[in-house]
Amino acid sequence: MTTWQAVLTILGLGVITVLTRAFFFLPQRELPLPGWLREGLRYAPLAALAAVVAPEVVMTGGELITTWRDARLFAVAAATAYFFWRRGILGTIVTGTAVMLALRLGLGW
Repeated sequence: MTTWQAVLTILGLGVITVLTRAFFFLPQRELPLPGWLREGLRYAPLAALAAVVAPEVVMTGGELITTWRDARLFAVAAATAYFFWRRGILGTIVTGTAVMLALRLGLGW
C-alpha cells in the first residue's frame, strides 16, 4: 500500500465515522421513535456490558473454564451478592476485586 492509499483510506474511514455517528445529530427536530424501541434502548448499555464481561468470566484462552477453582467465579458470586444486598456499584467493584485478589494471591488460583 502506498502512502497516498494509506492517507486516502484513513480520510475515508474518518468521513464514514463522522457521518455514521453524527447522523442522529443532523435533523433539526427529534426523530420519532416507537415506544417499544425507546423502551428497548434503555437496556442497550447493560446488554453491551454483559456481552463484554460474561466471556471474560467463563472463558480462558478462548475455551470454557473446566474447573470450579477459578477466582473469577467466586469474585463474581461475591460481587453479585454484595450488589443485591447493598445496591452500591463501588462496593460491588471493591468486593469482587478483593475476593479475586485474595484467592489469586492467597491460594494461587
